[in-house]
Amino acid sequence: MQTESKLFLFLVPFFLLMAGIYAYFTEMGEWVGIVGLLLTAIMCAFVAWFFWLSGKNVDARPEDNLDGEIADQAGDYGHFAPYSWWPLWLGLSTSLVVLGIGVGWWITVCAAPFLIWSIIGWTMEYFHGDHAV
Repeated sequence: MQTESKLFLFLVPFFLLMAGIYAYFTEMGEWVGIVGLLLTAIMCAFVAWFFWLSGKNVDARPEDNLDGEIADQAGDYGHFAPYSWWPLWLGLSTSLVVLGIGVGWWITVCAAPFLIWSIIGWTMEYFHGDHAV
């Protein structure tokens, strides 16, 4: 977790500098960009603090060891689907639902059953069929 906390910690001065530059070169009546950049710096500081805090409570990972070898990373990474069509249908139906909110509610009404169907299908993927556990 050291790498992640350092990455986000290095972003804090960058966003503070960009907020200062943005404030200098824009009109004083435009506060949205300045506040957005300051809040982004605060968010990066919060994420860096979270990674630092959670990194103290977990064991050191192989990628945090400067003298680590590639073989240290060997092992099981978890269980992943070999292939699945459900994310495609979930993405398409979600796109139609969001499009319907902006364009016309009838599209949302027509796409909502497909969204529910794809959520249930992706959730139940390992309970039936070839990859049943």
